Amino acid sequence: MAPKKSSHIPWTVAGLMLGLLLASLDQTIVSTAMPTIVGKLGGLEQYVWVFSAYLIANVVSMPIFGKLGDMYGRKTFFLLGLVVFMIGSALCGTSTSMTQLIVYRAIQGLGGGALMPITFAIVFDIFPAEKRGKMQGLFGAVFGISSVLGPLAGAYFTDNVDWTWIFYINLPLGVISLILISLFYHPVLPNNPNQKIDWLGTVVFAASILSLMFALELGGKEYAWSSATIIGLFIIAAVCFILFLLIERRASSPIVPLHLFRNRLFTSSMGTSFFYGALMLSAATYIPLFIQGVFQGSATSAGLVLTPMMLGVVASSMIGGRFIGKTSFRNILLFSVALLLIATTLLGFISVETPRWQVTLYMIMMGLGIGAAFPVTSMSSLHTVSPQYRGVVTSLVAFFRSIGSAVGVTVLGSVQANAMKNRMAELLPAQGGAAAPADARALLSPEFQAHVPKPVLDKLIVGLADSIAFVFQVTIIMAIVALVFILLMGKAKLEIPGRKQPGREGGAAGGEPGAPAPTSGH
Repeated sequence: MAPKKSSHIPWTVAGLMLGLLLASLDQTIVSTAMPTIVGKLGGLEQYVWVFSAYLIANVVSMPIFGKLGDMYGRKTFFLLGLVVFMIGSALCGTSTSMTQLIVYRAIQGLGGGALMPITFAIVFDIFPAEKRGKMQGLFGAVFGISSVLGPLAGAYFTDNVDWTWIFYINLPLGVISLILISLFYHPVLPNNPNQKIDWLGTVVFAASILSLMFALELGGKEYAWSSATIIGLFIIAAVCFILFLLIERRASSPIVPLHLFRNRLFTSSMGTSFFYGALMLSAATYIPLFIQGVFQGSATSAGLVLTPMMLGVVASSMIGGRFIGKTSFRNILLFSVALLLIATTLLGFISVETPRWQVTLYMIMMGLGIGAAFPVTSMSSLHTVSPQYRGVVTSLVAFFRSIGSAVGVTVLGSVQANAMKNRMAELLPAQGGAAAPADARALLSPEFQAHVPKPVLDKLIVGLADSIAFVFQVTIIMAIVALVFILLMGKAKLEIPGRKQPGREGGAAGGEPGAPAPTSGH
């Protein structure tokens, strides 16, 4: 970035933050509005797809947009993603049926799949090495804040304005981001005349991820895990993934450059992102369920339950970003994973007797453990990686985090359901566990509670608490595996020009991570 344009950077950052906020906000903003939306549009049986459509489209499109940004310029695809996201938002507000809303949410997700990874790649482009960690931490904090603001904003607009405004609010904010990036972001365009889109790899990749995500979303809900539909989807996902690997090995411009995985630091960063994604969503799913189910609505609103944990995420993301360059990536994450191991272990012992303040304390510890991974894995994955792959790499970090979340919540959902059924068989042997609802969230329903005798309800709550504790005992394994990946990172640290550095680790894929890249601002 030329010095005369340095005054444009704050405006560019503001535009990028708005774009990231919108894309991440819409992952959670519909949660508190859904009862009202179902009341207006009907389609209760399609409820889950309002969330799933956004997530699936988001995950599939991330690596594709990351690669396209590397090839043809990040500004083009950031703006394209923002326009697609805004179109999807406008359409969501006009929905007259649940089916329409689901389709329009998928359009939103496609746009969001461009905004999230390209934002982090641009941040890496426009800032020198000594500022990258701090800025990545700041943008990671924006992602964490959105998790708190989303449910609150959804509740506010639904109660005080109209549910359609949870989508329409994206339009004025999106326009501001569009204007700021259009006017103030002046990238150096990539010069890659020989690159071409790997269409075959893109199609096969999309087929593999779509099959996997549909299997995870449908399994155990609309179809049994042992059904031909779910098994078939997993088989298609596996076959397409193998084909994808074969295609990418021969492609002149692969959508996912497989040689990056020869870099131990890069691969360790992806593994860490995967398991941290699983840990974050497990906490975001089961802590609120515990608080609302066991404490029987003591939380003032569903949107406030996660606030302590997400504030921990925000603080840890900003603090972790500031330590990048001062010590190795591994050292920062070792402190982070230690907090996670302590938090998951403590959560593994919660029960109906556990005071609310203790659960809140564990949530804060969990958030502090998770947050540092946002800036650190974004930076460590790019270490020694050539600038021409920055978009791909940042998209893969977000991709592995999202896939980890999807796989984690699916696996832990089955663990919780089986644990509750087994626990209820012990507590209510006469019913043989049949008193437990198929979905633990049914316990939160006043209608369900009104038709269950209080002695049975009390034991159901005990079973719920014990099953959630068992879930967190299982997440200890995830934290241990994350620790293994962190240990494999070695001693690599961010290299800052002018500061004496030890020898680099983690393999070399070309590029100068410590210096402004010649292709800065793709």
